[in-house]
Amino acid sequence: MPGGSLLDKRSCRVMNDRELKQVDIYTDGGCISNPGGNGGYGVVLLYNEKRKELSGGYANTTNNRMELMAAIKGLEALKEKCRVTIYSDSKYLTEAIEQRWIIKWMRKGWMRTKTEEVKNVDLWKRLWVMIQKHEVRFHWVRGHAGNPENERCDQLAAIAMNLPDLEEDVREETQGSSQIGMDLFS
Repeated sequence: MPGGSLLDKRSCRVMNDRELKQVDIYTDGGCISNPGGNGGYGVVLLYNEKRKELSGGYANTTNNRMELMAAIKGLEALKEKCRVTIYSDSKYLTEAIEQRWIIKWMRKGWMRTKTEEVKNVDLWKRLWVMIQKHEVRFHWVRGHAGNPENERCDQLAAIAMNLPDLEEDVREETQGSSQIGMDLFS
């Protein structure tokens, strides 16, 4: 983007929480052949009249991993603490945060049930770290329903997943991960 980054230190300078800049982040992720195919994510960041688009893709991934990656990449693009609304058509993503499933998972050592591990723990952990740096709300939007920013994210994800020679999506091991985030609730 000409003239510097979307959100530099001047645009998100913080005196107190009431002065945080409001940033809207639209996200989408997809996968050609789910699971295990090429996948991509698309992100649109909006702050006042400024706009930034991000996208990327991976081989051997899943739709849900790309939905998570889109939110992570959007938050990672912010240079300072901001008030953020993330718009996603993924209920997997929005409900896990807004209904506080992620907190239950952390408290249970990243287990959904006594016998079932949470999937994509590496990305949930990464997302949780980014959420702690900002004031973040997630808002579900219906996909393919005419929302221009959601449609643009879908286009960006589709372009990215069709690029040649995509990097392999490497999943981190989850063993020993039960304590991540628990210091936030002690």
